[in-house]
This record gives sequence, C-alpha cells and structure tokens, in this order.
Amino acid sequence: MINVQTSINKEESGFRDLKFDRLVDSVKGRRVAMAVSGGADSLLSLVLLKESGAEVVAVHGVFISSEHSEKAVSGLSRRCAELDVEFHSLDLVSDFNQMVVEPFVTDYLIGKTPNPCARCNPAIKFGKIFAACEKYGASMLGTGHYVRIAEHSDFGKVLVRGADSGKDQSYFLSLVPSEKLHKAVFPLGGMSKKAVYEELEKREIEIPLPSESQEICFVPDDDYRLFLQNKGVQLPEGGKIILSDGRQVGRHEGLWRYTQGQRKGLGIAWSEPLYVLDKEVNENTLVVGTRNELDSYGCTASGANILVDHELWPAEVLLQTRYRQKAKPAKVVVDGEFLKFEFLEPHTRPTPGQIAAVYSNDGAVLAGGVIEKES
Repeated sequence: MINVQTSINKEESGFRDLKFDRLVDSVKGRRVAMAVSGGADSLLSLVLLKESGAEVVAVHGVFISSEHSEKAVSGLSRRCAELDVEFHSLDLVSDFNQMVVEPFVTDYLIGKTPNPCARCNPAIKFGKIFAACEKYGASMLGTGHYVRIAEHSDFGKVLVRGADSGKDQSYFLSLVPSEKLHKAVFPLGGMSKKAVYEELEKREIEIPLPSESQEICFVPDDDYRLFLQNKGVQLPEGGKIILSDGRQVGRHEGLWRYTQGQRKGLGIAWSEPLYVLDKEVNENTLVVGTRNELDSYGCTASGANILVDHELWPAEVLLQTRYRQKAKPAKVVVDGEFLKFEFLEPHTRPTPGQIAAVYSNDGAVLAGGVIEKES
C-alpha cells in the first residue's frame, strides 16, 4: 500500500511548517463516504481508503440524466460489488440544475464569466452529497481532488495545495466552508495523475468511465456559447466595441460571448493586438485595449469564505484569480463579506464571476471569494 499523503519530500517542497495527514492515521476504523464519479481519480481514492482500514461507503451523485450517467451508475455498481463496498446513487438532477446550471446561465446574462465547478463544490459535493453521507453513518467525506489537509504551525488545520502543481485543485475548493473541509479526506493529495493510473493498473481495476471528464460537465464539447443558445433564454444582443478613450472600433455580437483578457474573435483590424478590458452591461458596450491596458492593480471579491482567522494572515498574501495562473503577492482587507485586494505586481485583469483564492507562501488556503469588479 502506498503512503499517499507523504509521497513527496517535505524539505524539497518548502512545506516545512506543515504536518500532512497520513491517510491510514486519519481514516482507520472510521466510516468514510467516498464521492465517486466513475473516473480514475475517485475510484483510486475509494480503493486507497479501503486499503487504509476505513469502512467505506461509495456515493455517486447523478447530476444529468443521460446515457453517460447510466453507464457511470452501472459501472460503479459493479466495481463496488467486486471491491465489497456499499454503493448508493443519489438523484441530484434537480438540485444541480437549480444550484449550478441556472446560476451559470444567469451570470452570463448579467455580464459575468462564472466558475461552475467552484460553485458546485460547496453547494453539491460538500452540500447535498455531504448531507446524504451523514445519513449513511459516515463521519468523513472523501473526494478525488488533488489537494491536501495539513496541520499548520500558525493556522491550525488547513487546506493545502496538492503535491502535483499541474493538477492542484485547491482553487476550486476555496469556497467550501472550513467545518466541511475539516471532515474531508483527499487520498490523492500527495500523488500525481500518472501515479493514479499506475496504481489502478497495478491492481487490475477497470475504470467505469476511462475518458477524462470535460472542463464543464454539463456543457457539451465545452462550447458554452452553443449551450447558452440552446437554453431558450433571451440572450443580450450586439452593441458597440469601444477603446478605453471612448472611440468606437467595431460591433460585438453579445457581451455573453466575451470575457476579460480575450484576444481572439474580436474581429477588429488594429495597429496592435486588442484585448477585452471590460463589459459595460448597462450600456451594452464592450471595452477593448492594448496589452499594457490589461494590467490590473486591484479587485474586490464578495461572499468571503474565511478558512483561516484573518488576524493570523501574513501582511502579504498570494492571490490567484484564475485556475491556470500563478498566484501573485497582494495585500488584502477583509470588510464583512468582501475581500479587497491591492496587487503588489500587475495581474491580468480579473474576471467578474471567477474565484479569488487567497494563499499563504507555503500553500495554505486562507480564503476564497467571487470576483465582483476591478478596483
């Protein structure tokens, strides 16, 4: 059995003030619910929990009624029977539509670029599924996220980036309340994606859904524009494209088609590349500018989810405003439900609707919020 939570060298990683949970120590003899999707990550997580001495119950949430969902349920039912693991399937189609899909559509209609995965985690996985797991007598919930839980010398128990920087998913969990995270277990936190497939192959365990899931599970072919067009809602029409000085340089085809920082698809011939700077929803106007104008020095996020007492935060934090973005130094003021950031070096312009995730220098997640505006 591999020791998944200590599979990296702490001194090399820079996590010198963190004590990572060992999977066996955290779950042995406990009843743990494992959220399984049908993919490799959650399947190996289930196996590792069972091998670590946990009494495991597998829980699969059906979010979309489809042939794909039926295949996942039937495949997981067979795998769990082979592994001698109790299996439950939950019909969450209505909840998922109400709590994730409908807000996704609404956000685009009001000019935002939503992050449905970050919304799904607190509302569905650590909301509806978490509540159902308690009914099955489980004291903890396991997921296949590439993140870790650790004891920090300054902050106490914290959520920490996964060891595989290319797969780290802490950004998407930054809106989950701390009381839920403290009852979570993440068996893959110390592993790489390559190792996951190697471990399943070693055990000769077949994956019910072997293909990787798409970026947004409910959007076919990751084409959100076509998805919105097929929803039957009244989408905003086209309008002016202007420079930051007010000069009109073209026409857009609906603000919902664009996002801050976008370069391609603007259809504007100009002396240098132009990027989307802002969307003025009330005027139905798209504002564009040069690369230099894309730099931003602050933003405000709402719905602050404080994971570590902000009195314990360092004077300078690291802020990540996109998933595939390196976190950069910032100062932050906590003002009620708002997080107000001052960037200490330029950021690419933050996108309203995306997540602002706050980290310490050693990768602990301090807070998360939803970006409202540049400031």
